[in-house]
Amino acid sequence: MVRGKDQILATLDKNGRLGGLPFMPEMLAFAGQEMRVFKRADKTCDTIEQTGTRRRLEKTVHLVGARCDGSAHGGCQAGCLLFFREEWLAKEDGTPLAEVAEVDSPPTEADLDIDTQQDPGADGEPRYRCQTTELLNFTSGGLSPYDWSQYVTDVRTGNERLGTVLRGLLILFFNIVQRRTRRLPFWLRIHDGDEYPFLRGTGPSKAPEPLNLQPGELVEIKSKAEILPTLKPNNTNRGMVFDAEMLPYCGKQARVQRRLDRIIDEPTGRMITLRDCLILEDVYCRALYHRFCPRSIYPYWREAWLRRVDQP
Repeated sequence: MVRGKDQILATLDKNGRLGGLPFMPEMLAFAGQEMRVFKRADKTCDTIEQTGTRRRLEKTVHLVGARCDGSAHGGCQAGCLLFFREEWLAKEDGTPLAEVAEVDSPPTEADLDIDTQQDPGADGEPRYRCQTTELLNFTSGGLSPYDWSQYVTDVRTGNERLGTVLRGLLILFFNIVQRRTRRLPFWLRIHDGDEYPFLRGTGPSKAPEPLNLQPGELVEIKSKAEILPTLKPNNTNRGMVFDAEMLPYCGKQARVQRRLDRIIDEPTGRMITLRDCLILEDVYCRALYHRFCPRSIYPYWREAWLRRVDQP
């Protein structure tokens, strides 16, 4: 279970952090609740420098359904899965999962609110601070794909099944070979050196007729063959990437969770606006091709990649 508000505040420094990880105002809603661990957060994707590396964490987990609602961050709609330190959690008998010395002058809820704000940019627009913008401050160095212990941990902790990890490793090393063969003559390459799953857009990335989909509506995700003509060769549609992690959902049905209008740009903390962008219920990145990062980020969908399912 999540410990009580006062117990958690007593673990935080004056900026509302523990080990560099912010405890955000949105997380107060979970204080005192019984919740299940979704996955251990022993590693995570680097979405700040965006180098393709994974970064290490310690004593940190994700909880089932514990996503940020953006209420203290300008209404950001990204719905990020929150990081919880073990020191903020307790066993059924109330014993903390991990011990930490309590601070003499814990921060207040007002201090947590203050920590959500960075200094405004040169344009005067607000800039925000959250767990994702501060990622480099509570994680450590790059995690090599050749560090086998991470995959053992993925299976041992129950984050992933053995078969899933073995398949992912085969794909990982196939793609490493593919990148190296790009220097070879064309006739020696496999699929022109593209990484698996093979994905290369064939279209002009034009905007289709809008569907005006709304939350709660049932949709079907189009097939790969239908989506490729909507993408440029760099797999974008009007700037939005169709990622390989979205392919396993092709042909499946889901409900629209929300339309996205605004999200925080993680490297800068600025709020950016979006158009024709949706999140689908229970559709998240499973990191099958990204070394099993447990963050379960929501992918963003264009209406061009969906079709409305008529319901009786």
